[in-house]
Amino acid sequence: MRERRTQRAVGLLSYLRITPKDGVIEIGHIAFGAPMQRTPGSTEAVYLLAELALGRLGYRRLEWKCNAGNARSMRAAERLGFTYEGTFRQHMVVKQRNRDTAWFSLLDSEWPARQAAFERWLDPSNFDAEGRQRQTLEALRD
Repeated sequence: MRERRTQRAVGLLSYLRITPKDGVIEIGHIAFGAPMQRTPGSTEAVYLLAELALGRLGYRRLEWKCNAGNARSMRAAERLGFTYEGTFRQHMVVKQRNRDTAWFSLLDSEWPARQAAFERWLDPSNFDAEGRQRQTLEALRD
């Protein structure tokens, strides 16, 4: 991802584990630089990948997986409307240590309501003059 004005790289996110025959795709390798963290732009980036996968490409399931010890990533997944499904214990070895992996999903049947909440949250009227949100994404989903 690039900052619009300067074209400076500010983040990265991508699709992983793309499985068309099962209609499953994963969002991963999310790395936002400081200028992008906790901003409307980072939320919009995830929204755009979800819209492409579930809305336009017709995938049935969008996954988010993260280190079960990464509380920020787990909180982000829940804030963005993914449902926690469980933890795969000792799922992999990273840097010679066992890693537990938390799994989250967003289903095509859930997407229309999540999409509407994203669009209400991203609307400029949801932000004050200083750029602070008026309503949380979670509140707009309820």
